[in-house]
Amino acid sequence: MAAKYYIKAKSGESGFTTLFVRIQSRKHAIDYRYSTHMEVNIATWQKAETDVKAMKKFREKEPEMWAKLDKMKSTLDTILSEGTAPTKERVTTIINEIVYADVLKEQEEALAKAKAAEEEAKRVTLNKYMDQFIKDIAAGTRLTEKGTVFTDGSIRTIRTSAKQFKKFQQSKKREYDFDDIDMQFYYDFSAYLKKREYSLNTAGKIINQLKWIMSISESEGLHHNAAYKNPKFKGNRVQTDSIYLTQEELDKMNAADLKGLEAGAEISRDIFMVGVYTAQRVSDYNNIKKEDIHTTKKRWIEDIPDPKHPGETKAVIREKEITYIDIHQKKTGAKVSIPCKKELIAILEKYNYQLPHFEDQTINRHIKEIARVAGLTDLVTLETSKGGVRKKETVEKYKLVMSHTARRTGATLMYLAGIELFDIMKVTGHTTPEMLKRYIKADQLDVVQKLTDKYDYFD
Repeated sequence: MAAKYYIKAKSGESGFTTLFVRIQSRKHAIDYRYSTHMEVNIATWQKAETDVKAMKKFREKEPEMWAKLDKMKSTLDTILSEGTAPTKERVTTIINEIVYADVLKEQEEALAKAKAAEEEAKRVTLNKYMDQFIKDIAAGTRLTEKGTVFTDGSIRTIRTSAKQFKKFQQSKKREYDFDDIDMQFYYDFSAYLKKREYSLNTAGKIINQLKWIMSISESEGLHHNAAYKNPKFKGNRVQTDSIYLTQEELDKMNAADLKGLEAGAEISRDIFMVGVYTAQRVSDYNNIKKEDIHTTKKRWIEDIPDPKHPGETKAVIREKEITYIDIHQKKTGAKVSIPCKKELIAILEKYNYQLPHFEDQTINRHIKEIARVAGLTDLVTLETSKGGVRKKETVEKYKLVMSHTARRTGATLMYLAGIELFDIMKVTGHTTPEMLKRYIKADQLDVVQKLTDKYDYFD
């Protein structure tokens, strides 16, 4: 015998009852009875057992149930024809897999979906990587290649780049991952930044920051996309007409009457002047401590006319006291030593060698007002680039003065004083003369005066 279906209801009963399957085999000496876990209408079942037409109609009315029953019977009959008797556990498994196929399929799909969601949550995407990268550098747990912490300015720059990258994705209504950063992305992103009227240098900095993130993440094994290394995938920049202040203008600012200006204006002026005298970034000279200041004596022998013996000379020992500041630059990690002007020492002593800390925005606001009061109102023509379009604009000079003008001014004044580029580099921390040359902002008249002072050729 083989598998056969039956119900336990008596003739004449109504309603629904459980359908059972009986598995008999003389060959295997078994007689199993199992519930199919399905219910049938008693009257319909009993009529279909004795009426072919009724069975046909029954099958047409319940195709899904009969598909399972037919599959169950076929499978069980095949097993019974095998040489080994089926175990009860095997029969139970077969029945459950067929009857609950839909449920099991849904469970498997739900499990697969949950597993995929879990894997996706664990997968490091470009956006997730950038978010974590910024958190790490802000917390100081990820250091620069030189083993130093990232400066506040560097962190702000990276945050800005990440912010614009996310806004670009929102405009495209899609997320860009590591493998999506290709030349087409470069063209689209560049066009987006141009449309937002970013200067060419700002847009270039944002693109270069993204390239840098791609390079670091590739080195950490997160992707193998080399498209960003294409020579054409680069952030462009142009030389800008940033300003510097002359010594005369600095004197005017130092002499300016600050009455009526915001509280903190005098402190901002002092901070700015420290930036001029040290030619350092705010993040570096803001952390000057008394122990960073050193004094040494320079001695040398000099021949001078001997008053007791006309026409002869005598040797005398000369001595000079030199005061200098040692600074470890936060951005580069370089150590620089800066000779101290007396004006610099006076400011540091004024604050007991603990220079107050102001945000760049605060210093910028104050220093512009001080420059205005000092009369730095000459018109300056600048060539700018916004949205990929180069144009000239004329503004009053005081509006262009900001905290970073101090460092640029310090470097430029050293150059105009005749100090060699390589010596200036030892103070500013620039690693190449080319970088320093882009930084120095002497105008043509200043250069002419410097040349005529240094060389007799033009006399």
